[in-house]
Amino acid sequence: MTRKISATGILLFVFLLVNHQVSNGCTNFLVTRGASADGSTMVTYAADSHTLYGELYFQPAQDHPAGAMRDIYEWDTGKFLGRIPQPARTFSVVGNINEFQLAIGETTFGGRSELGSQSGAIMDYGSLIYVALQRAKTAREAIEVMTNLVKEFGYYSSGESFSIADPNEVWILELIGKGEGEKGAVWVAVKIPDGYISGHANQARITTFPLNDKNNCIYSPDVISFARSKGWYKGEDKDFSFSDVYAPVDFGGARFCDARVWSGFNKVADGMEKYAEYAKGIVQHGGTNNFPTNRMPLWIKPDKKLTVQDVMGMMRDHYQETELDMSQDLGAGPFGLPYRWRGMTWQVDSVTYCHERAISTQQTGFSFVTQSRNWLPDPIGGILWFGVDDTYSTCYVPMYCGITEIPECFRVGNGDILTYSETSAFWTFNMVTNFTYLRFVDMIKDVQKVQSNLENKYVSYVPLIDKAAETLYKSSSEQARRFLTEYSVNEANNMTAEWKKLGQYLLVKYIDGNIKREKDGQFERTEYGLPPSPIFAGYPEWWLKAIVKNTGDSKKVLESAGH
Repeated sequence: MTRKISATGILLFVFLLVNHQVSNGCTNFLVTRGASADGSTMVTYAADSHTLYGELYFQPAQDHPAGAMRDIYEWDTGKFLGRIPQPARTFSVVGNINEFQLAIGETTFGGRSELGSQSGAIMDYGSLIYVALQRAKTAREAIEVMTNLVKEFGYYSSGESFSIADPNEVWILELIGKGEGEKGAVWVAVKIPDGYISGHANQARITTFPLNDKNNCIYSPDVISFARSKGWYKGEDKDFSFSDVYAPVDFGGARFCDARVWSGFNKVADGMEKYAEYAKGIVQHGGTNNFPTNRMPLWIKPDKKLTVQDVMGMMRDHYQETELDMSQDLGAGPFGLPYRWRGMTWQVDSVTYCHERAISTQQTGFSFVTQSRNWLPDPIGGILWFGVDDTYSTCYVPMYCGITEIPECFRVGNGDILTYSETSAFWTFNMVTNFTYLRFVDMIKDVQKVQSNLENKYVSYVPLIDKAAETLYKSSSEQARRFLTEYSVNEANNMTAEWKKLGQYLLVKYIDGNIKREKDGQFERTEYGLPPSPIFAGYPEWWLKAIVKNTGDSKKVLESAGH
């Protein structure tokens, strides 16, 4: 951090050091202007970690004196890595979007293990994101900032995919360190063509790339020659595939990672069934070393232009209506629970089996969908639709990129992963979801009703908020920011209050495995004011048959013997 640090900066530092434990289990989708219904660019991100506490952090814009330095701590562990010089000014950042509508997400792909460490390196993947957001105004600038930082200070992490969007362009950057004895990283950045969408989920996605098209593809000058020097590639430059050389796809890369991209694409485009075998990790048509082939393209064209709610829907996926549908196998239990407790693989009779790894998973700390809109002033145009806990049952609330205060429900220091807080959205949402897991097929309908009502309200209000803020902005940018801050803060805190009411309602309705009777939106009472007998919903027939198959006659009711 800087030598001169604000109270907000101290809170951010504590958050970075202690709380942000992001595992390599995230999912990103990238949407270009021509693929969105309103002409915005969009990036999604789900921060999936069993130790991550969902908070929304804020770094205000700040001027720095000559010679000021920033401390860099490893994003996953809090380990101090070193210091880098501060620029004269850093920009305001709300979560993963800055005041110029620049948004960045990530997923870790690991790659070649021999490239996973670099002694003396300072920049890890998380620091690259948040330093770039403080220093860059556009996607191209962010790529330049990130790659220059790695070149100068070394790269501390393993292979990483970054989603980078500004109001006009969307890029994917894939980067991996050079290992011990080297400094920096090799990388490729590709612009997603307008009208298309892309995605990545812990598997490197860039294969071959254009070598002479700087408008749409930039790369480190040694990305191919470095591989040749290691003996990893001997073909022609034009045939060089970044992923196949630096992070070859294996069963896990396909089944646990790229399958998520496939399922998200499948929600918005026809024709994805031809990649179903690849998504399942099946080798076909000349695959070698048991590596799946028939890889998906880096980008596809959706069947229709996508709204922000369509994109939210892509993040709410358990492989519904596919062969991998997590609500349909025995592991879902009697009530169709589309989650599986970890670990993901297990053995029976020396044979290894797996659970699916879906986009929507129980251990999400926070997730978001960003919108960057070039027809509005920057503080108004950028929106971080932010939610905590499972993507499937979260509620995305709009946080404008120009806000200057974080809602109490998302504030750093309002509880942590080991400390419950009554006013924390993370704990409020987890109270609801963890109860919902008990009878998911019924209870999720009640959750989705509130979720839909709130999100529909937010989406319908945004044009009105935009217009009011734009009017204020013409006379005073500070007034516009205050207005957007008040709106975002109030909606987030009110949403959390509504979710607390939802949790209370679910407890009353579903206590003890029964279902209370309702009429006209109210719980029924008899003429004497007492509750009528509840619905004993029990178990589905297929589950009862499974019990009989498992227990034989031990549960059979025997007829009483006659006298």
